[in-house]
Amino acid sequence: MVFSRTVRALFGLFSVGVIACAAPGIASAVPQGPDVSSWQHIDGTAIDWHAVKAAGHGFAMVKATEGLDYVNPYFVEDSIVMRTANVARGAYHYADVTLSPELQGAYYSALVLGINGPGDLPPVLDLEDAKGRSPAEVIDWTHRYLDTVQTLTGRQPIIYTYPNFWRTAMADTHEFNNYPLWIADYDDELGPLPGGWTNWLFWQFTDRGTIPGIDGRTDINHYSGTPESLRVLARW
Repeated sequence: MVFSRTVRALFGLFSVGVIACAAPGIASAVPQGPDVSSWQHIDGTAIDWHAVKAAGHGFAMVKATEGLDYVNPYFVEDSIVMRTANVARGAYHYADVTLSPELQGAYYSALVLGINGPGDLPPVLDLEDAKGRSPAEVIDWTHRYLDTVQTLTGRQPIIYTYPNFWRTAMADTHEFNNYPLWIADYDDELGPLPGGWTNWLFWQFTDRGTIPGIDGRTDINHYSGTPESLRVLARW
């Protein structure tokens, strides 16, 4: 989904006791979950989150916002039905690094209502397009966005990215490896992580998955911990 997502317009610090991270290159069999946006609502079709849950997927990432003027039109609908289906919700903001990080952080945080309810995973920053900005500019933008969201929500954000972007657009900076990582990599084996990270929290391993309840193809992710630690992370 890394490049296709670009073309198509996911309170408190994490502790070792909460997150059991797997070593790079080792994929957990469970838990797994999709990440979705308006593209999974083909012709306006609703996602059947009860079917998603019945198929064994206990969490999902949902696109919430992009830039300063886009809200996923299905975000509220998906969020409500996910809650009734007991699917933990992660909500992500797609970054536009040409616009104010503080305003984007506030825009996202207001929409997700602090992402502090039962079943809410921590906030997620989707960072994958530098829009021609230099690494120093994108690094500064990222610090400011993450600081804003953590201040407004009280929760440490997760960073979504992919290895080549981080190693090039972010100059492989190690300044963010204290944040949980959601890595996108579609190889059978997950290679060395960028940015000095030694563990991943979520691994998006395909953009061609199929899941009952979701029409068409969807991204699917591994979670690196146990179902029990996922429940703690989601505040259930």
